[in-house]
Amino acid sequence: MPDALPPADDLRWQAVLARDPAPTCGPFLYAVTTQGVFCRPGCPSRPPLRRNTRFFSDAAAAEAAGFRACRRCDPKGERAALHAAAIRAACAMIEASEAIPSLAVLAARAGYARHHFLRLFRDITGVTPRSYAESVRARRLAAALAGGARVADAVAGAGFGSESRVYEDKGRVLGMTPGAARRGGAGEVIRVALAESALGPLMVGATGAGVCFIGFGEDGQALLGDVMARFPKARIEEAPEALAGTVRRVVAHVAEPKAALDLPLDLRGTAFQRRVWEALRAIPFGETRSYSALAAGMGMPAATRAVARACAQNKVSIAVPCHRVVGKDGDLTGYRWGVARKRALLAGEKAGRGG
Repeated sequence: MPDALPPADDLRWQAVLARDPAPTCGPFLYAVTTQGVFCRPGCPSRPPLRRNTRFFSDAAAAEAAGFRACRRCDPKGERAALHAAAIRAACAMIEASEAIPSLAVLAARAGYARHHFLRLFRDITGVTPRSYAESVRARRLAAALAGGARVADAVAGAGFGSESRVYEDKGRVLGMTPGAARRGGAGEVIRVALAESALGPLMVGATGAGVCFIGFGEDGQALLGDVMARFPKARIEEAPEALAGTVRRVVAHVAEPKAALDLPLDLRGTAFQRRVWEALRAIPFGETRSYSALAAGMGMPAATRAVARACAQNKVSIAVPCHRVVGKDGDLTGYRWGVARKRALLAGEKAGRGG
């Protein structure tokens, strides 16, 4: 006869000892009778004695029993809500400012010390205030250029001190030169090749710098539209012969993955997006990570949503393996090229790893 499952409170107690923020037994709170407080199971405080511990389903039940919320783990989320509101206000201030507000000004407006404000901002948004402001300027610049503004006027209107700031690190601001952005990719050549794979039609796109697109679809026309979305005026050339070697490697990897797909890539995105994409490439072949674990591994545990958005904006499937990121409970969640393909890719990698 199989052993009986442990009572719910025993599972909760084990979660408290492990400081597990997402226990398998479901959400709960625990209270410490000797201190009169209630906490999340992941509270960093020293674990109480078992005999001094009570368990509750929610904050209302714990408060009804006479306990108050712990100040360290914030079980009611009140402090977290205040922090989030302060950072939203800081972001709005950055968005509305022509110049980049100083850290001192932003922190004073939020009512925090500078070092504390900087940590909160980075934890919640995934970037520093300076990086956020740079992305705001980049959006302004991109919008002005797309509207046909002269490069000099667009650069000045976006808040850059000079054109040299935009050109000094090619691709850092827009992923291309301002002239190319203004032309919508006009003058740039993207070679593409369509092939059949174990997961259906597959298209590879590449610039002179490397592969910029690997995607799955139902037909070639839809895939071509996806390639053109970023550069509506770029010259798209069908180049099955020139890309034959790359396509063979991609198709073989889809059919029977044995190791990470290593290709020269042309990844274009914001600094934060590229950082997330590099973190995706660092996930070992055959393994998965949750979005929260990926964010934590990047040193930004509160930026899970921002990390998830960057994963969704990846256009180089397989080579930048966003399929290796799953929900906290192991659920496959969404995938740009379909959950069924994500499931198949993960299963193939697991088999290729021998597990």
